[in-house]
Amino acid sequence: MSQLQRIAIAPSQLQQGQILLTKEQQHYLGRVLRLHEGDRFIAMDGKGKWWLAQLAGEQAQVLEPLLVETELPVSITLMVALPKGNGFDEVVRCCTELGVACIAPVLSDRTLLHPSPQKLERWRRIAAEAAEQSERSFVPTILEPVAFNTAVTTNQTSHRYICEARGEYPHLNKVLSSISSEIVIATGPEGGWTIQEIENAKSVGFQPVSLGRRILRAVTAPVVALSLITATCEV
Repeated sequence: MSQLQRIAIAPSQLQQGQILLTKEQQHYLGRVLRLHEGDRFIAMDGKGKWWLAQLAGEQAQVLEPLLVETELPVSITLMVALPKGNGFDEVVRCCTELGVACIAPVLSDRTLLHPSPQKLERWRRIAAEAAEQSERSFVPTILEPVAFNTAVTTNQTSHRYICEARGEYPHLNKVLSSISSEIVIATGPEGGWTIQEIENAKSVGFQPVSLGRRILRAVTAPVVALSLITATCEV
């Protein structure tokens, strides 16, 4: 099954055992992937459901549902201070591959990027493409950017961590043994969090943690954090 091509569809496209393909999907399947009438592919709705489908003109016939077990046993929300340039594109792509459930971009005191609505749509498209590539059942939710101090007060998950490069904090690897079903992990911008941001996060239940002795780039820290969590919960 791994050799079959995969495409993401909207749940509304599935009607009475048929998948109503958009013009873009028809072009992608026919011209890009070179599939022909009767060829099979995998359709995924980004909400946990996969189907084996067969191309039939401008639509596809659903042959059977598929059981896919590629999701992590914990739900991870990644809170990321937006890095400059297009660095967040790579964060979304890599962290989707690693299994993140939700990515919450935040504007910190040292954030340089103030994204447009077009950026948000781009990130959601990248997440969908990365979910297809990594054979995930779910496409991560990409939230609209909000101020960091707003974001930390709206999430009430019991396991909440904020990564800080400077200071005598326990390594993330040392505090993960007690994770149950949900975790929130926050990584900072270029230059790191301000002292006040750390204090604000601590005041609402975030535990400061370290990712090691080296100073990581703003686009590297989220990937390291996710890698440590997945390595712990998938053993």
